[in-house]
Amino acid sequence: MKRGTFLSARWEYLVMFNYEVDAAILKPHLPPYTVLDLFNGKAIVSVVGFMFNNTSVMGVKWPGFINFEEVNLRYYIKYFDGKVWKRGVGFVSEIVPNLLVSGIANLFYNEHYSTAKMTHAIVQNDNKLEVTYNWKKKNQDWNSMWVKSDYLLKDIVSGSEEEFIFEHYYGYNKLNETTTVEYSLAHPRWQVYPVIDYRLNCDIEKLYGASFVPFIQTIKPISVFLAKGSDVKVKMPNKIVK
Repeated sequence: MKRGTFLSARWEYLVMFNYEVDAAILKPHLPPYTVLDLFNGKAIVSVVGFMFNNTSVMGVKWPGFINFEEVNLRYYIKYFDGKVWKRGVGFVSEIVPNLLVSGIANLFYNEHYSTAKMTHAIVQNDNKLEVTYNWKKKNQDWNSMWVKSDYLLKDIVSGSEEEFIFEHYYGYNKLNETTTVEYSLAHPRWQVYPVIDYRLNCDIEKLYGASFVPFIQTIKPISVFLAKGSDVKVKMPNKIVK
């Protein structure tokens, strides 16, 4: 059944810090009927920062809900619908600066949203691009991610790690022990900026839990990507029950 559009927006300046983790720490997060989607046998999580711009929900642009930052920790999963494997993502945490944003997402999609103070900076100088996201939860220190890249877009190569990270077009969330919420999103294939320097400074245990600390807190990422982004449409959710 064709589902209508729930949300449309422009996702821009998507920063991805990617880490290999022990698959065992992700299994408790898996929604029913999904399995981990591995890249060359590796379970990967991504600390992601990006801009939500020109956002509308069911055709309405809500005040305070139009342009804002998001930072999330996501992992890669897939679901077999009886005919094909659908490649998607699951979330450990999603942080935005607005209670309305988190409330709507949690209500309709059973997402894992919370709120924090957030800022960003996007600066272009001397053919270089710098993108920064900062966020601070109550009674915690500021966290930040920063990347510097050449200001020269390139296409994503088929079969590459970049393709694996960016080309997932479904989201899955656990509703209960027997029900998963599924939604699809649509956007054109993105282009990426070549990253030349980066820095992630955040309290992994307070943000995501102690199990992620050994794989992210003191370990270099296996890759860091920066995508330009595009207009995106998120469809109305569907429930998977078996």
